[in-house]
Formats: sequence, structure tokens, C-alpha cells
Amino acid sequence: MFSVALVGGLHSDARRAAVDRLLAAVPGSVALHHDLATAPQTGTVARTVRDATGVLAAGETPLVDDCACCALREDLVPELVRLRDAGLTRLAVVELWDSVEPRAMAEVVAGAGFRVGAVVTAVDPALLLPYLANGDDLADVGLAAAATDRRTVADTWARQLEYAPVLAVVDSPGADAEDRALLDQLHPTALRIPVEGDGLAPAVFAGFDVEAAAAAQHPACALLPQEAEGHGVATYVWRHHRPFHPERLFAALEGLTCAATRSRGRFYLADRPDTLLAWDAAGGALSVESAGPWLASLPDAAWELVPPVRRAAAALDWHPEHGDRCQHLVFTSPGLDREHLARVLGSCLLTDAEYAAGRDSWRGLGSAFDAFLEV
Repeated sequence: MFSVALVGGLHSDARRAAVDRLLAAVPGSVALHHDLATAPQTGTVARTVRDATGVLAAGETPLVDDCACCALREDLVPELVRLRDAGLTRLAVVELWDSVEPRAMAEVVAGAGFRVGAVVTAVDPALLLPYLANGDDLADVGLAAAATDRRTVADTWARQLEYAPVLAVVDSPGADAEDRALLDQLHPTALRIPVEGDGLAPAVFAGFDVEAAAAAQHPACALLPQEAEGHGVATYVWRHHRPFHPERLFAALEGLTCAATRSRGRFYLADRPDTLLAWDAAGGALSVESAGPWLASLPDAAWELVPPVRRAAAALDWHPEHGDRCQHLVFTSPGLDREHLARVLGSCLLTDAEYAAGRDSWRGLGSAFDAFLEV
């Protein structure tokens, strides 16, 4: 059976080592790679197809709407069709270019009817913290995938790391126990496989459920890390059901964002209690976005339109007064100060008097997040 495995990640040397290992270990495998590095200058994306012996074919595809990633998507499926129909390839390893995120490509491949055997992110543990702390724009370091690409190194790397259920980890001499503890805590459910061993080849045929992976990324049901501590790295989980005061939380955002290497989760504000907000921070930058309504704010009939995994997540966290509304934020970092975080976050909640005043009063507490959410 023809299968496709996606191998990505900003750690390019680790990614290439993982792909080379697969080509050597799996008979009938080829690697397909689109190089976006020179696309802004040449207007084209360079494509190579190789196996364990070297390059089999090379070509170019033009940019689509000045977007290198769009060109990749347009060219990838026809190349996979060609490889499948030739009948000589058992495994097509799609080696994603540095800043290409695996979710979009996995959905393209699955949407075209191909079996996705695995999504793998290659990791050099010694580079984990430097990349998560790097708030530079991709455009400033030559890694933007389009002229309009406003992503940063840190947030791109965080998504690459956390989406993939398989991490191919190179044996890096520069990595220490803190680096490995950080990796363990950031993605505790991932299957971590040494690139140098024999475990990677079987893992890429296991199968990958694109729809389930997408559902697991939704802030309402994301499987966030649990409390952990080791080798100077800690993960702190902060939960509460009382709403945040919008003005006080807004004033505390900078300190909260910089308090941890990585933080994520879901929360809600008193002035908009029916809106689920997603918290996503890395590299000293925070993204806050609306993720739609809380289920508690919907009429019963609307629940049938919600995916089962969302309903199950809400049921597990249901509160008799607030329903699925909650504050659930997770902070992971070396040198994490749990007490400070608890104190600051607690100070941002409504006081007893503010809470007792009720929802009509809450809606007049200010609109500090309007500009953040582009309301």
C-alpha cells in the first residue's frame, strides 16, 4: 500500500537526518522536498525527489499569488499521484521546508485521498529552548513562506512540535537534562524516537487521523500538559471558573507572557462571558483569538452540530454554574515561578464584590481586549 509520511520542523539538520534514516531503512521509499528558500528572488519553488542513492528527479514550480506555500500545495498532490501510479514507491516521505507547518500539509494530503502514515517533527533537543525563545519574525530570518507571513520563529516551532504525535530526536552532544525535560513536558503524549535507532521506520506506517488531530488542536478540547517538574523545568497548570476582569488581565499580559517559555490554554472574560478565548504564547509574544462560543452559551439543539470530542471535553469539565466556561492555562519553562503566576492570575479574576454584581454589571467593566481581538 502506498503511504505518505510528513517529516517537518525548523531544525533542518535533524529533519534531514530523520529523512535519510527512513530512506535507508524502508525499501521502496523516496523523499519529496520543496525548497522555498529562493522563491522570493526567483519566483519559483525548487522540487527534488530522491531515494537512498541520491536525487532521482528535480524541477521547479512557479509561485502562486506570491505564496511559496501555496505553490507547494499545488505541486505536492500531482507529484504524489505520479509516484503512486508508477507503482514503484512504497513510502513517500514529504520533507517539509523549514517553516512549513505540518497540519496544513497533512490536511492537503489526506484531502486528496492519500493514506497519511505519520506526521513527524524532527528535534534537536539542544535547539529546543533557543527556538522557543526566538521572537523574531520569520521574514527577518529568511524563513517566511509568503510576503504576508507574520509568524515568528517561536510560535511556528511550537505548532510544529505540538501537532506531531511522533518526534524524531537526534542524539545531540549539546543537549543536557534540562533540554530533554523541557521536551518531555511540552509534548508529554508524543512518541519520542531516536533518529539513530530502528524505531522510526515502523512508526511512519502506523496511521494518522487528520480529523482527530484537527479536533485535538481546538482550544476547547486540546490535551494540555499536566503538572510536572524535573531538572529545573516545571509545568504549572492554573484553573479557575470565575471570569477574568478584562482591564486587570490586559494590564498583566506582558508579565504573564514573559513568565514562561511556552504557555497556552483557554480562558474567558467577564465582559464577554460567552466567548471562548484561546491563549497561545511563545518567544515573549502572545496571541489571543476567539475560538467561538462556549457550549454552555448555546441552545440545546445546537449541541448536535458540535463534534463529539468537543461535547465530551465539555462534559468532563462541566461546572454546575458556569458550564464548560473556565480558565485553563498551562505554563512550561525552566526556572518557572509558580507562586508568582498564581498570585498574578488570581489578582486578575473578578473580586467577590464584582462577581456578586452579576453579568449586567460585568459588561461595563471595560473593553481592553477589543483591539486585541479586532472587534
